[in-house]
Amino acid sequence: MSRIDVIRAWKDAAFRRTLSSEQLAGMPANPAGAVELTEAEAATINGKLALAGCSSCHGSKACRVR
Repeated sequence: MSRIDVIRAWKDAAFRRTLSSEQLAGMPANPAGAVELTEAEAATINGKLALAGCSSCHGSKACRVR
């Protein structure tokens, strides 16, 4: 598989679904990490992303962590 196809497979789920099991087995790991989260992984981060960027330094009532 060409380098371009590997990168496309990392980025494009529809293209990835067209690959054979042999092609998928030969794919290097995505350097950005997992492409998709499992249900269990998604359940552990529920709501945490909204707080990750909040420092509550600007006094916004919507942003403040209580």
